[in-house]
Amino acid sequence: MSEGPIVALHHPTTNVIRLIETTPPYVHRFLESPPLKTSHPQPQSIKTPGWSDGFREWFRSIPPGLGLKQNPVLQRELLVNLRTSRAFVLLAVYQILLATVTLIAWPSDERLDLTQNPPSARRLVDLFFLGQYVIASLIAPSFAAGTISGEKERQTYEMLLASPLRPGAIVIGKLVAALTHLGLLIVASLPIIVLFLPLGGVSVYEVAAAYLGLFVSVILFGAIGVFCSSYFSRTSNSLVVSYLVILPLVIGGVLLWQALAFDGLLRLKVIIFVVPAFAIAAVILMTAATSSRMLYPPDVGSEGKEVIDLEQEAAEAVGLIIQPDQFPDRLFAPPRRDTLMEDGANPVYDKEIHGEIFSQGTLMLRLVIQISILLAIPLMGVLLFWLTPHSPWFAVYVIVFNLLVGPVFLAGAMTSERERQTLDLLLTTTLSPWKIFWGKFVVGFRVAFVLTSFLVWPMLLGLLLNPDFYSNWALVAGLFAIPIMVSVVNAVIAITASLYQRRTVMALMTTYVVLLALYVVPPGLSILCRTLELPQATIGYVDALGVTSPFRALFSLPMDTNLLRVDASEPAFDGQPWVVVGYFAFSLVILAICSAMISTKLKRLGGHLE
Repeated sequence: MSEGPIVALHHPTTNVIRLIETTPPYVHRFLESPPLKTSHPQPQSIKTPGWSDGFREWFRSIPPGLGLKQNPVLQRELLVNLRTSRAFVLLAVYQILLATVTLIAWPSDERLDLTQNPPSARRLVDLFFLGQYVIASLIAPSFAAGTISGEKERQTYEMLLASPLRPGAIVIGKLVAALTHLGLLIVASLPIIVLFLPLGGVSVYEVAAAYLGLFVSVILFGAIGVFCSSYFSRTSNSLVVSYLVILPLVIGGVLLWQALAFDGLLRLKVIIFVVPAFAIAAVILMTAATSSRMLYPPDVGSEGKEVIDLEQEAAEAVGLIIQPDQFPDRLFAPPRRDTLMEDGANPVYDKEIHGEIFSQGTLMLRLVIQISILLAIPLMGVLLFWLTPHSPWFAVYVIVFNLLVGPVFLAGAMTSERERQTLDLLLTTTLSPWKIFWGKFVVGFRVAFVLTSFLVWPMLLGLLLNPDFYSNWALVAGLFAIPIMVSVVNAVIAITASLYQRRTVMALMTTYVVLLALYVVPPGLSILCRTLELPQATIGYVDALGVTSPFRALFSLPMDTNLLRVDASEPAFDGQPWVVVGYFAFSLVILAICSAMISTKLKRLGGHLE
């Protein structure tokens, strides 16, 4: 008896049921449609899907249990994110930092009077929650902004759309998977915050309300990241737009928490009833819009990488329109070249400035400009005319904008060539590595600096129209010089990370981590030491680390009595010149170190030598 293939026999009804269960939704709609009449066809108008269609389809596409059971997208993302060593290391580092702060802040007295509510304990709890709130606003977009754009970059977006999964299940699976790790970090901090309850100053209801507001904010930030991820084909673009949208929400949340500090009952009601209502409504609208976009995807057919016609995009754009042939748009978005290049011109620079940066459209640029200007106008009126003692905060806003936006145009300078597998081909040309480097660096720095200068114009206008600044020329010079130095340092660090990383997202995150460690950590440690009432010697050592931060340098600039809005008999603020000088000196050291790293890497790359 000859051996043959073994055939598994199944009942025909079972096979039909399995076929129906695994058939994509659009095939069901096609099979259920009435047959076409071919004898006398009648012309029919094509209905364009709108917001209501996508919203209705989103509610229909949510299976029982919100799609959390038997969701392959959620299961795959959780396995990839939570079973890596990075997840355990991040959780361990986070717990160690919180435990260290708790150990330092714990009272050293042998006896504690638990009948009082010390204000130091309340300040410590506020700092604890506000720190977690800011950290969550930084981490949530990094997890969620690449959920859909990452599929486009990996060229698996069309495969995901062709699966039997509904768009609502895909979006919910991506959102839950992106926020699960961050939720674990927040839950892990609960045993530590419980240790502060016996110290007084805060009730258990305020702690519960704070955690509720924290969880709701995290879900909102994640939904913003997923929503932005559906509109961009690059994770870096969706990440920076997510940060810019979340930035005013973070500022508003911190100001609201501090403003209601003396009315615990009102703050409790706002966090329990008002904040979740607005956040849940925004999450539902954004997830519905994302599902609608995935139901009728406009970027299918070429993996979302088609070159966009800028003229057609400008004709269909809503709001700000970029006109490349007019000032000041031509400074960062010059028109496409229709003539030959000049002799001796850098072809890398010409290609990058005329086509590469805006090959995927100007949506990201238009959003960045509009959001930044809308925030700058009220800040100018409040900080430069009304609350003039707090005028350095406007320069802080300019620096934060450059910190978020500037690295996007430089972190992908070299990694984009690696991702497209064109770096080796570029090095085989007659261009030297330094010429390639300078072409990419000048273009990225030019775009980032021009976008940042849009925020400098309101500051210049406010300084010219307010006579109180006329006698504070040292302050005015510092408000302009420090952001310029920050722009240069951010650009150099970003392109250095681009040389040493292989992926644009990793280069961008490396840049953000380095800049946060230099700019935010020293002032945060100084505030923490003063909140914990540590010895003056320790505070002095921590303040010495402030030379790495431009924020410390801004608040170390001198102010006279006119700007401080005090009587002439009151002393003026002489400032701390050593902090300002130390910041510029440290920035020069950073530039020298990055230059040495760039030179070493370019020598290893090889290529044509001039």
